[in-house]
Amino acid sequence: MGGVGHLLSIPSILSLPSSKSRLETNPAPPFLPNNRIQSIFHAHSGSADQGRMSSSSSPPAASAAARLDLDGNPIAPLTICMIGAGGFIGSHLCEKLMAETAHVVYAVDVYCDKIRHLVDPAPPHLHGRISFHRLNIKNDSRLEGLIKMADLTINLAAICTPADYNTRPLDTIYSNFIDALPVVKYCSENNKRLIHFSTCEVYGKTIGSFLPTDHPLRKEPEFYVLKEDESPCIFGPIVKQRWSYACAKQLIERLIFAEGAENGLEFTIVRPFNWIGPRMDFIPGVDGPSEGVPRVLACFSNNLLRREPLKLVDGGQSQRTFVYIKDAIEAVHLMIENPARANGQIFNVGNPNNEVTVRELAEMMTEVYANVSGEPPLDEPMIDVSSKQFYGEGYDDSDKRIPDMTIINKQLGWNPKTPLKDLLETTLTYQHKTYKEAIKRQMSQASASS
Repeated sequence: MGGVGHLLSIPSILSLPSSKSRLETNPAPPFLPNNRIQSIFHAHSGSADQGRMSSSSSPPAASAAARLDLDGNPIAPLTICMIGAGGFIGSHLCEKLMAETAHVVYAVDVYCDKIRHLVDPAPPHLHGRISFHRLNIKNDSRLEGLIKMADLTINLAAICTPADYNTRPLDTIYSNFIDALPVVKYCSENNKRLIHFSTCEVYGKTIGSFLPTDHPLRKEPEFYVLKEDESPCIFGPIVKQRWSYACAKQLIERLIFAEGAENGLEFTIVRPFNWIGPRMDFIPGVDGPSEGVPRVLACFSNNLLRREPLKLVDGGQSQRTFVYIKDAIEAVHLMIENPARANGQIFNVGNPNNEVTVRELAEMMTEVYANVSGEPPLDEPMIDVSSKQFYGEGYDDSDKRIPDMTIINKQLGWNPKTPLKDLLETTLTYQHKTYKEAIKRQMSQASASS
């Protein structure tokens, strides 16, 4: 198979200076000593038997009886190379696979904090089922070996925080396009299946957003509902570097699609629509940099934990949908185990029933957190800031992101289940239990030193 070797050998691509991006946007937690980081499961290479289930290990109870796919065929155990396994989505997917399947996972990332409970050390019942491989996909030759040993590669690696798109556009483009090229190449050349995580941002702006604000067609679904096989991808001008992320993601999608068409690569592309849940992103100054700006849920959580007003960018009028991480992981699980239905497909994974403006989200989170924490809301719980103040020059945005669910429902029978208020309650309960005391200590120390 030809693969993309011809493309990757072009000097103008591979000789470009490496970016400073890493697999996941979350930096190393400041409270984790460096020698501790270095001691955890150093990446290793070896025979194809490494990481496979040993004869002394037993599969999970769920696999005692033969499991069947959606077409009634037995599901064979897979070896999965999961790139970006240590992040938000990867950690939940690893948990799902370990709890409910007999699949083996090579967990590839530069940090393992969110999967430490699975790999440091692995619980006895998971010995031989999951192994952590510390490597950066940009510059480590061991990656191809892991992909060769696996049946399936899942690529979750990305810079995916909006605050980075216009302030670190080069890193964003490298992380989401250049650094993903070898993964596509290795899968294509070695006849390995690929599930690649893209983004709903590839759709860019809706058609309706170009109509006058009071135009009646803006309310018609065909002008804003986003369909994988029909909707155009419309970005802003080049000077709005916020679109660097969406453009890089779209280009790697097009490359993957072309590999499938020309060289027979078996692939599935996932377009997440705001997956929400425990372990998402970081809280600035606790397990991320103090100056860091995570995505909206973590930003609002940080404000609530510190009893600060929630900052609404440009009035919080953008409309979004939110889906619970457990629901979304179930969709990925179906993709993994139903290749005949998932191969060659692009899937929206979101919950159109959980549509709110960002302002409405802030109001809901304020109410839910008051119930979770027992603390009354602030007298002025929200303040408006401009996108330039919050994100800097070059920021732009889309008015709506509402997914059409026809294809994933038809191919995999998947529908999201969790209402927005329920997923916010679960997530904010986790945030409060995990971070509140650390923030109290941090604020107390800051007060004492001032």
